[in-house]
Amino acid sequence: MLVDSLRFLPRSFAPLYESAEPLPGEDDEVWAPFEGRLADARIALVSSAGLYLDGAQPSFDLDRERREPTWGDPSHRILPADAADRPLGMAHLHVNPADVLADPDVALPARVLAGLVDDGVVGGQTEHHVSVMGYQEAGLDVWRSRTAPDIAAHLRDEGADGVVLAPV
Repeated sequence: MLVDSLRFLPRSFAPLYESAEPLPGEDDEVWAPFEGRLADARIALVSSAGLYLDGAQPSFDLDRERREPTWGDPSHRILPADAADRPLGMAHLHVNPADVLADPDVALPARVLAGLVDDGVVGGQTEHHVSVMGYQEAGLDVWRSRTAPDIAAHLRDEGADGVVLAPV
């Protein structure tokens, strides 16, 4: 199956992703090919909607985003695979949370993934997924040194073979 990673984005966004220049010192490819069979793979989700378990996890730092609207909180939240069925909060000043909170699959398609697992299209899903805020600092210093390595280590520990990024 050919995967069109830009299928649901406005076509005007395509050049931003297809022609992105690497940052200084970034010589290796940032994408890894997916070589296994999807039906045998365990998949994790990463949402950039700033989702958290309402009442059980702290919100993302919205004051930070208010001070610098192009630089959101660089931390992340670990969400159980059934998070869409639990009370969720959303911290993202650039997106109206009403639609996402009414249907979390908009930003964290966990129910869709569970359905694909049940149908045998996907081998399995990790026990947890990850949520981050979009709008991160230029250069991504904190992301490079802390956030991304922590998320990658967590997903490796959960046996993820692949990750689906659900951007908002």
